Parts: sequence; C-alpha cells; structure tokens
Amino acid sequence: MNHWIILPVVLPSIMAPFIVLAARHDIVLQRVFGIASCAIVAAVAIGLFLLAGDGVIRPYELGDWPAPFGIVLVLDRLSALMVLLCAILALVVVLYAAQGWDERGRHFHALFQFQLMGLNGAFLTGDVFNLFVFFEVLLIASYGLMLHGAGARRITEGLKYVAINLAGSTLFLFAVGLLYGLTGTLNMADLAQRVPQVPDSELGLVRLAGTLLLIVFAIKGALVPLHLWLPGTYAAAAPPVAALFAIMTKVGAYAILRVYVLIFGGAAGGAAWLAAPWVLPAAAATLALGMIGVLASRTLTTLAVYALIGSVGMLLLAVGLFDEHGTAAALYYLAHSTLAGAALFLLADLVARRRGGVGDRLVPAPRFAQLDLLAGLFFLAAIAAVGLPPISGFVGKLLILEALGGHPRWPWLWGLVLGGSLIAMIGFSRAGSVVFWRPLADPHPPESDRPRHDTVGLCATTALVAAPVLLALFAGPAMRVMDATARQLYTPARYIEAVLGSGVDLAGTQP
Repeated sequence: MNHWIILPVVLPSIMAPFIVLAARHDIVLQRVFGIASCAIVAAVAIGLFLLAGDGVIRPYELGDWPAPFGIVLVLDRLSALMVLLCAILALVVVLYAAQGWDERGRHFHALFQFQLMGLNGAFLTGDVFNLFVFFEVLLIASYGLMLHGAGARRITEGLKYVAINLAGSTLFLFAVGLLYGLTGTLNMADLAQRVPQVPDSELGLVRLAGTLLLIVFAIKGALVPLHLWLPGTYAAAAPPVAALFAIMTKVGAYAILRVYVLIFGGAAGGAAWLAAPWVLPAAAATLALGMIGVLASRTLTTLAVYALIGSVGMLLLAVGLFDEHGTAAALYYLAHSTLAGAALFLLADLVARRRGGVGDRLVPAPRFAQLDLLAGLFFLAAIAAVGLPPISGFVGKLLILEALGGHPRWPWLWGLVLGGSLIAMIGFSRAGSVVFWRPLADPHPPESDRPRHDTVGLCATTALVAAPVLLALFAGPAMRVMDATARQLYTPARYIEAVLGSGVDLAGTQP
C-alpha cells in the first residue's frame, strides 16, 4: 500500500493536539507548526495528484482489513484533485491568518488543522459512514473557527450555523442507518453492487435514504432553499476563516458527484439517478439568488458571500446534468470558483483595514493606503467572479454553457447564466466604483488606520487572485485533466474493482 495516501489526514490530526499541548502559549510556535503542516500537506497533495494521473485507482486499507469490512480510503483522480485544491487554499489562508488574525482568539491553528483533517478525509474516504465522521470533524472545527474572535454577531450567527448543521447531521445518521439496514454495508463500492439488488418492496426506503443524503449534501453545498445558514455565517466569520470556508460548499458538490454517480448511478435500478430531477432546478434558483444578492450587497464581504452562493449554483448546474461533459466543466469551474471566492474575502479584509471606521461598506471614503494596488486586485477578482474574458471564470462559464446546450431547456438555462452574469457585472462595477473610483477629498487617512506588517497577507491575496489567471493560461492542460477525471468517475466498475476486486460492470447509462 502507498502510505502517502493517508498522510493528508494523519498529519493534521497529529499536529492539532500537538499545537494545543506543546505550543498553546506561544503564538509564534503555533504559526510555525501550523504553516509547516499545511506546506507538507500541500507537497504531499501535489505528489498524490501526479500519482493519480496514471488513471490507477488506489485503495488504502487501514490495518490491512479488506474492504468492505475495514476502513478504506481511495485515491482516484477526483479525490486527488479535491485534496490538492484544499491543500493549496489552506496554505495560502494560514499564511494570511498568521499576520494577526490568529491572535484574536484561542486555538486558531489547532482548529485549522482539524478542519484540514476533516476536509481531506471527506475527499478520500471510500465509506459512507466515515464520510459522516469526517463531516462531523470538519463541522466541529468550523464551529470553533466561526466563533474565532468572538463578538455578539458571530455568536448569534454561529448558533444558527450549529443548529442547522446539527439537524443535517441527524438526517445523515438516519440515512446511514437506513442504508445499512437495507444493504448490510456502508462501503461505497459495496453499496454500488448491493443497491441494485434491493427487492422492490424495499425500494422506497432506499430512495428515502438517498433523498435524505441529498438534503444533507444540499445543506453543505448551500443549495436553495437550504442555504439560509450561509450568508450570515460567512459574513460574520473572520475573513481568513470565510476564505477557507469557500471550499466547504464544494464538499457538498463533491459528495453529490461521488454518491449519486457511484451508488445511485445508472446501474442502481429503481433508484438510478435519484438526484437528477432535483439538483438542476435547485442550482438554477441558487444562481439567481446569488446574483441578485451581489447586486443588493452593501459591503464587500456580503458581495463575496453572494458571489460564492451564485458560484455554487453555476457549479451545480453542470453537476446536475450527470454526464461526463457537464462534470468536466463543473470540475474546472469548481477549482476556479473556490480560489476566486476566497480571494474576494481576503480582499474585503485588506480594504476594510485601510478605510478606518468605514470598513468595507459600499460608501465613499477618503483615499487609503495602497488604493491603486488593491483596486487592480479587485478588478481582476471581479472579472474572475463575474466570468468575463480572458480569466478562467469566462472559460468555465463557456464550458458550462456548452454542456447545457444538450439539455431540453437549454434556452432558459442559458438565459439564466448570461442574465446572472450581467447582474453580477453591474453589482461588482457598482462596488468597485464606490470604493476605488470615487474617493472623498481627504488624501491622508489617520495613521492609526494604516495597516502594518501585512506584506505576507498581500502576497497571499495576490496569489489567490493570480490563480484564475494561471488557470486560464493553462486551460487546455487543465481541461484534459478534468476530462480524464470525469471519464474515470463515470466508469464506476473500475472503482469497484479497485476497492473490492470485483469485475462487475456497473458503468450504467446517462440520465
């Protein structure tokens, strides 16, 4: 077995308690260990991504217990891509947070490592129950990160966040219990074989379990109408925390792809393509809400929040097609929207810290330090978020429009995507003109409002803004990777054979 596969889960799980026990009174040591851990995980993630590029699906059986009886992690192209994206984002965010945000509350770096552990575990696990376990790990860590720095608003929004996600966890347990009772297994590969064998008399319960899982994943992905927890939570969270949370909604999208292609795909009999009728309409509503929210935003942070919601809708429009072409486009857009969304949160913080009491509100204010630099970064980030050429947002939306072209209602979907982009462009143009284009007469903000020692934070934000540019420059190689990932995902027989040693063909058909 290749033991590197488990390192993105094990290293953060060891580093988190180590930071609490050995460095809780020394913020410098916490930063050193936290950043070093994220850097190592990023290096390992790059290696795993290159390893998965040969197309071989590699299971990792903990304790050498064979699947489906033991715990198994699975490295394929999709899980490697998600781990790499998570590792890159985590490294950039922890560098940004080390400029002072990590001092505003206790145990930031330990919670950050637990969050990283939960995210990587969710992407690598090959078992539905352990998907629940890793969901709980990342959610518990996110509760602490959400409240980092305290404050009445964070506590209020944090309570809502905890309550809604606890309800989602309860539904997850119900679904897991139903699936285990009906099939006798929770291993994903084994479920893919056993769900089609469930007798017709129990098919309704299988569909109920699948529907409950879809509700849970929709909560995680913030799909309308299950999105209500997200706007207040992300707007109230510390900016680096909100930037890391940009990948949290993608966990829901990943889970939908993994579960509803592998387990409830074309070979699932009466439960085949269970999610297909629901995802596309919910995604369309999510996209519309997000774009309207961008137009109505009164702060840069709220603008970033609703741009993120809109990107979730755009992403799941392509996912909801449940075919190779749509999924490849969705994966490209997923990488773009995660990095661009995180950049917006960090930019909002950089601007707020320089505008004194005005903060990031969309009202005119005096010129502030580094206005021209931040205006340029915001311009690039806005182009990326809206989807204008030549940055990767445009490429991603073009690919999604092409994938949607085969849908019976493609004119309506195209109108929604293009209309939403127009609304978003108006919203971002309004925000940029108010904050950067029309400063008030006073050219000298108070010295106390000037930021200090944030060079690393600027570099981290610049790296995130540059990522969509690079993704556009290398769109050809990136799409070859996404196409290969989608082909592998829609050939579940290879996954099942790798995990269980079965040669059963469960490739299925498209919806």
